[in-house]
Amino acid sequence: MREVTIILTELLKQLPSIGMVLNIIFGIIVVFYERRNPVVTWAWLMVITLIPYLGFVIYLLIGLDSRKYRVFAAKAKKDEDIYDEFLKADGNKFLQEQADVISRRNILNVPGVEYLNDMIYLNFFSGNGAYTDNNFVKLFCDGVSKIDEMLKDIRQAKRFIHLEYYIVRNDETGKRLIAALAEKAAQGVDVRFLADGMGCVFTPRRLFKPLIKANGQVSYFLPPHFVRINFRNHRKICVIDGSIGYIGGLNIGNEYLGLVKRFGFWRDTHLKLKGDAVKQLELRFLMDWNFCSPDYIKLSDGFFPKVRSSGGGVSMQIVSSGPDTAQHNILNAYIKMISEANNTIYIQSPYFVPDSSIFDALRIAALSGIDVRIMIPSKPDHPFVYWASLSYLGELVELGAKCYKYEKGFVHSKIIMIDSLVSSVGTANMDIRSFKLNFECNAFIYDQAVTKRLEEQFVRDIDDSSRIEYEWYVKRGNLTKVRESVSRLLSPLL
Repeated sequence: MREVTIILTELLKQLPSIGMVLNIIFGIIVVFYERRNPVVTWAWLMVITLIPYLGFVIYLLIGLDSRKYRVFAAKAKKDEDIYDEFLKADGNKFLQEQADVISRRNILNVPGVEYLNDMIYLNFFSGNGAYTDNNFVKLFCDGVSKIDEMLKDIRQAKRFIHLEYYIVRNDETGKRLIAALAEKAAQGVDVRFLADGMGCVFTPRRLFKPLIKANGQVSYFLPPHFVRINFRNHRKICVIDGSIGYIGGLNIGNEYLGLVKRFGFWRDTHLKLKGDAVKQLELRFLMDWNFCSPDYIKLSDGFFPKVRSSGGGVSMQIVSSGPDTAQHNILNAYIKMISEANNTIYIQSPYFVPDSSIFDALRIAALSGIDVRIMIPSKPDHPFVYWASLSYLGELVELGAKCYKYEKGFVHSKIIMIDSLVSSVGTANMDIRSFKLNFECNAFIYDQAVTKRLEEQFVRDIDDSSRIEYEWYVKRGNLTKVRESVSRLLSPLL
């Protein structure tokens, strides 16, 4: 017994040395896996150094996973094959002709905005964002009107309903949607629902039972066999009969209708689309479904009904990005928008943790005298992200930008508008996670009327917001400064 005690005592004495060796090993592992991104590498090394043992556990939960990147490379190849099949369809041969026009940078023949042809070129050749100009757009600024309209369209569906959502709650709103989908599936309409594995990790599978029982199909995007926060399908897409599409920031649940006390009124932005842009949403859904589901769907004309292409509607491009795309398409498009702005840049995002390229572009815009306005929530749902956001906003305020905290409830919109000419509405937050880790989808809209409506709503939101004044920011307490500093150091991981 005495010998065992001596051995244990010696082991306890050696624990600090063993811990140091293990931390060095953990650090080497992080450097090996993160070697492509020095900023992220240093952030992870700081976490592992300051939080021994637990830091590496955190890395396992939210760090990179090289195996996933190999899977996503295979997905990218499969997506490319589906896109090639889409191009060969009779109704989509206009895309081959469009490529020639876009190459000459003269597809947008609106006086005074010819310079935006470069942006269309970027989104087309880098992000496969077909340019369409025959679209109808309806704007929703709250969840109640959006879910009511979507349910109405679902009840009128004749052939198929395809949905792809990050979060579906097991509450009254979620059950209303599933009941409506089950009813249509029982009538013979093909209903497919793609839910994110992590976003719906706490959603019981029984929620979807009525839909499955009615011959609807449900699949999950990367179900969490081991808990990992990265690589989430953050898209929110609904396509009905190939003629109606929905895209924007709203998930499915009571909180998105402003029915949860913690958040109160839920301010969001969502779009209802008609026109050829719906084809791009349907194509995106089919690519993601075929990645996740054993029920492989072959492309057919039934998914892409012909639409009058006379023009005269709203011009837009649907752009997707994620770990399966060669470029950070939405990030690149955001940078292009900001750099092209001459007068105004309005941004609304629940999370503002930009990477260095976006932040530098905004800094330069503010220093150039452009009216830069950014709005975030005053009620943080992720404290570290909130404090990091304040850190970045404080620096921009010092340079002349106007920054606001939305006070009426929770603002969840992911929108950017420039010069009352171009806007983007979709699922991508203004943060590194959306730019480089999540699967996202945005509509880039080249239309003065739509952009002005979005700007007018932004201005109304200012009335429900408090401005972050530079004098207040300078006088903030030391504890706030510490929170901001630590959160900003960790921002590459947020």
